[in-house]
Amino acid sequence: MKRRDFLALGAAALTLPQRSFAASELALGEAKLITLSDGNLVLPGNFVLANMDATEAEAIRLKFNLDPASYTPPCNVTLWQSGTRNVLFDVGSGPDFMPSAGKLAEALDAAGLTPEDITDVVFTHAHPDHLWGLLDDFDEPLFANAQHYMGQAEFDYWTNPETVNTIGEARTTFAAGAARRLDIIAEQVQFLNDGEEPIPGITARLTPGHTPGHMAFIVGGKAVIVGDAISNNHVAFAKPGYAAPSDQDPEQAAASRISLLDQITADSLQIVGFHLPGGGIGSVTREGDSYTYIEG
Repeated sequence: MKRRDFLALGAAALTLPQRSFAASELALGEAKLITLSDGNLVLPGNFVLANMDATEAEAIRLKFNLDPASYTPPCNVTLWQSGTRNVLFDVGSGPDFMPSAGKLAEALDAAGLTPEDITDVVFTHAHPDHLWGLLDDFDEPLFANAQHYMGQAEFDYWTNPETVNTIGEARTTFAAGAARRLDIIAEQVQFLNDGEEPIPGITARLTPGHTPGHMAFIVGGKAVIVGDAISNNHVAFAKPGYAAPSDQDPEQAAASRISLLDQITADSLQIVGFHLPGGGIGSVTREGDSYTYIEG
């Protein structure tokens, strides 16, 4: 998508009803996961299915009742609470991406929290709907008391001055926006590599492809926060090997997705997805090479 397409879709989003901030919750021993709504995106109807065979795409569209004119995935920010820690996974869109998103402040307020209460911020990746809620109205870090964490490869990619020139026209705004925000918090970021444990009970799992350094996170050995490694409840499960156009490296993303789904089903992990419906918390079943997302 080109920048003008996003601006047009953002204007259209003003007419959409605001989504509820109600949380979905998952108990993990003495800790708990809560998903908070940051609103939703408004994208073209063929955003996910653009490169798929027309017959297959229509079958998916009918099975999952997808609107051919508009695709409006939810945005679920995850809050992990354990002892005195309030850990956010991603921070939503903020006010500068789409009018239908950027609602995290209201969701935190509904949960009885302020940005100052957040002790840690952990990023899956640096796309606008996950990163651009990082700063306040004065371009200062919104979560001023928090330690921030990001994969080393992800941070290096988005802060490389060459990225804006090589990422492609459709994503240049993403690159410029990420670089500006990450430069502001650079001194507050602790870098992660695959398998490291930034916070007791939370383990980083490298899942590249959607972005070069995308990470998922295993929480309490019982749930996995997947970010955009698994970004919808239809194609990503029914045809996990499909090279989705929304991924920067579609083939690598498909390999990461299949590996992650294999682990989720083999280890009976709960799945927590940024763009999954029903609050984003559910389980996964497998049948051969395809999977099914089950809400709740």
